[in-house]
Amino acid sequence: MGVKFHLTPQAVRSFLLDRKHSPDSPLSHDHIQEICKYGAVVGSTIHQFDYLDRGMDKARQLIDNYEKKGKSFPSGMVIIADSMTMSVGRFGRQWHAPVGGIWLALVMVNTLIPSISRLYPLAAGVACCEFIRNCHIDARLKWVNDIHIRGKKLAGILTETHIGKNSKEEYIIIGLGINVNNQHFPPYLEQEAGSMCDELGQSLNLSRETGKLLADLAWNIGLLCFDERKKMEASGINQQHRSLLLARWRQLSDSMGRKVQFGFNARETPQYKATVTGLDETGGLRLTLADGSLLTEHGGEIIYLD
Repeated sequence: MGVKFHLTPQAVRSFLLDRKHSPDSPLSHDHIQEICKYGAVVGSTIHQFDYLDRGMDKARQLIDNYEKKGKSFPSGMVIIADSMTMSVGRFGRQWHAPVGGIWLALVMVNTLIPSISRLYPLAAGVACCEFIRNCHIDARLKWVNDIHIRGKKLAGILTETHIGKNSKEEYIIIGLGINVNNQHFPPYLEQEAGSMCDELGQSLNLSRETGKLLADLAWNIGLLCFDERKKMEASGINQQHRSLLLARWRQLSDSMGRKVQFGFNARETPQYKATVTGLDETGGLRLTLADGSLLTEHGGEIIYLD
């Protein structure tokens, strides 16, 4: 049986209001209001299912349905399932998604400039990591957006672009899975996967936690929009705006200074070994080879070697 709950857009807004009143925020009240306004579209429409094959497939189907009817797609739509039977991550790797986890897809109609919209995967990673850390779990980000604790993966994120068949509108689909109350994993994942309930020693209320996660997604997508506005303003006066989203990513990541194996698919086709030396303002990973050569990668993955 699925875990039944009904999550409303109003509940997400309530969690977002709690989020913006954090005493730890260095932002002004007006800036916080602006960020929340930008991100409030997340969860504007919520579809919930007992199970799906894949959330991202359902997202594409719903986009196509809106396109065929000539209707405007509600940006920020969220698709949630109690379980998914054919979930996959990057490079077609299978993702175990039984009842007990948070499995969802978020669809954004992309209105951001290319240099900002390319940061959607990092924004989703920050949101997911913050959500888990707010549950008192010391999760960290590994570039691009893997969330783990002591090497055990707690969450996975996959971001794809979909072009509307009729409107030619660009949609960003973010698929996200978090091991929340899952305690049993298939043999091929036992050494790699962890769960929030294992870390906490207790189960969590999935409805409440899903609402909190969507609020974190709303905040960080709002932060992307805020960064875009500040960047465009700065370019007009010949200055540079330092991304607040990327600054937060750096705070949460444990990739800096690590020796890594890099590759487009680092498990099956590793390309080279290097040391991570930074993240640039485009979201690119800065790597230093043994001979001192410097490289910046915008795609692919890393495996920690130390």
